[in-house]
Amino acid sequence: MAGRIPQPFIDEIVSRSDIVEIIGARVPLKKSGREYKACCPFHSEKSPSFWVSPEKQFYHCFGCGAHGTVVGFLMQYEKLGFPDAVADLAERAGLELPREAQASRDPGGADLHEVMARASRFYEQNLADSERGRQYLQARGIDAPTGAKFCLGYAPDSWNALLNRFGAQDEDRRRLLQAGLIIERNSREGSRTPGFYDRFRDRLMFPIRDSRGRVLAFGGRVIDEGEPKYLNSPETPLFHKGRELYGLYEARQARTDFKRLMIVEGYMDVVRLHQSGITYAVATLGTATTQEHLNKIFRITSELVFCFDGDRAGRQAAWRALENALPLARDGRELKFLFLPEGHDPDTLVAAEGATAFENRLKTAVPLSEYLLQQLLPQVDLGSVDGRAKLKALAQPLFARMPEGVYRELLAERLAAEIRMPTGKLKELLFAAGAPKRHGAQNPEPAPRRHGRMSIGRGNLLTQAITLVLHHPAAARAVKEPETLGRVDRPGVSVLRDLLEQAVAVAQPSTAVLLERWRDRAEYGRLAELAMAEPLVADAQAAAQELQMAVEKLLEEYGPGRRMDELLRKAEELGLNYEEKAELSLLLKSKGRP
Repeated sequence: MAGRIPQPFIDEIVSRSDIVEIIGARVPLKKSGREYKACCPFHSEKSPSFWVSPEKQFYHCFGCGAHGTVVGFLMQYEKLGFPDAVADLAERAGLELPREAQASRDPGGADLHEVMARASRFYEQNLADSERGRQYLQARGIDAPTGAKFCLGYAPDSWNALLNRFGAQDEDRRRLLQAGLIIERNSREGSRTPGFYDRFRDRLMFPIRDSRGRVLAFGGRVIDEGEPKYLNSPETPLFHKGRELYGLYEARQARTDFKRLMIVEGYMDVVRLHQSGITYAVATLGTATTQEHLNKIFRITSELVFCFDGDRAGRQAAWRALENALPLARDGRELKFLFLPEGHDPDTLVAAEGATAFENRLKTAVPLSEYLLQQLLPQVDLGSVDGRAKLKALAQPLFARMPEGVYRELLAERLAAEIRMPTGKLKELLFAAGAPKRHGAQNPEPAPRRHGRMSIGRGNLLTQAITLVLHHPAAARAVKEPETLGRVDRPGVSVLRDLLEQAVAVAQPSTAVLLERWRDRAEYGRLAELAMAEPLVADAQAAAQELQMAVEKLLEEYGPGRRMDELLRKAEELGLNYEEKAELSLLLKSKGRP
């Protein structure tokens, strides 16, 4: 997964990063002895099973099994790819990514972020110079400070304005194409002449930014009339519309504490709401709300309001949002639905009645549980047994998508009242073993633990040695001639040998540094378990002594000496074939025996 990012650079990033600081900025950690604990951010729980070790620079949840280094935490919590997680930590540490590392973030070998930044500045400058663009913003009621906050721009009414500015060379055009800013002509478009043209023309441009403020893509709103009304960038190496939310970067810049976030449908809705002081509005990018969107939101706040137009299309979008939200509907989270008067969207409504009146409407937002029942009840006749049975059948697949917890239990009680059936019996039917397997199951059985750690025992000599290296990497320097382990014929010894070599090669070895070197190898999961196991010894000096003794014993029991004894015994009892005689001869010479 490291791609072309040099391993020494990854080692340095992990060594310089403080995992307690990184996780503590996102999860409320509480000191417990030499470690820190918290309720796990990756599953719902009431008592802490999530532990962070500053000594090992490693985290582990004994409830759901989540574990890893500071790189792994950013990947899991922020939904970042490996290169982006490393880049984030490098920026925090004040280090510049090596050139080959920057190339690894862009499969084409170029930094597409710079391409998008230049395009954004180009569109902004065009808006400043365009009477047409400025008049459109003025007609929509968007002031200059708000336009600057969102870096709004204008794509000229030209087939090649961007192309002429940034596409002089073949490599430049390749990068523009990869970024989704230009389109290649083909015969289906009626052209026999090869070439390219700008994707966005005569449109108000909305830059779509990531959590660090970097432009990933654009949304373009047509000026006056035309189709499509909104045109988005295509999927690119930088941009995946099912992951990003328009306005989230600006919302986080406006405030750090969120009571709620509100999802609306359009870019202009977000801009106008922010201008009115409702800076917690975000929008999906022409797609239904996905679970990746919701996970991103629930890392920031526990309350989410879906705001839709009151027409048929708005209610259909609301139902799709409900279905996607069910696996994340759990205790402590509030999901609500707000429907606006027909003929209005957030942009026009906040302009008509002001921010205070608009926010007062949030008090009437319908909780997810109520909205679910509002949509199901009109489909059945509660006055008949058949109708009530149908209600249960309609509800069952929805309940199957929900995680266990108080929220689901209370909703089941509410449904039981409508069906006129004992709650316990309905729950038994709803949650029967034959029901569809639910998505996003929560609260798996915790692994056995003692004082916050697993115990591995001392029975397996090889496991003990590997655990000693993981817990006390500096102890590896005490092992004499670790290369002799290459002569040990036993599964797993190569892992110990590699760990010893890595621990000696790294300037500042730590548990996290070692584990990052195994991220893409099959043994990573088992090594991570051992990293959080009960310590075998208390300090590095004792670890060095035990590690040396373990290596010596491995060599004694499974090394060349054991094989030589086996061959000598067989020579006396049964005799040896040609290959065995040659092998014994080599072993005897290695021991200085004739």
